[in-house]
Formats: sequence, C-alpha cells, structure tokens
Amino acid sequence: MTVSGTELQEYVAGLDYPVSREDLVRWGQENGASTDVLQMLHALPAEEFASPTELSEALGSLA
Repeated sequence: MTVSGTELQEYVAGLDYPVSREDLVRWGQENGASTDVLQMLHALPAEEFASPTELSEALGSLA
C-alpha cells in the first residue's frame, strides 16, 4: 500500500473519538477515500481508538 501520512491525516481530520475500525471504514467510503486508504483502514485491528494519537500509532504500525 502506498498511502502518504498527509493523505491519511486528510481523511481522519475532524473525526469524533472514540472511533471504531468499522466507523473509520464507513467514514472513508462516504468521504471518497482512495482504495489504498480504505485497504489500510480495513487492516487496522478490530478495536476502538480513543484518541487521534492511538489511531496514528495503529496506522503507523501498518506502514
């Protein structure tokens, strides 16, 4: 997957936390996220993220 940090930040900006992986994927689909971004969101652990920091750390572990 080739997704830049900037691209990811663009799609997760303004989210209300806590947020689940399913909510992230749905939000990405509704907001025109690229296929690569959606694949990365699908690859996140099936858990809830309490803050932008937790989400960023989980996304960083996928890169």
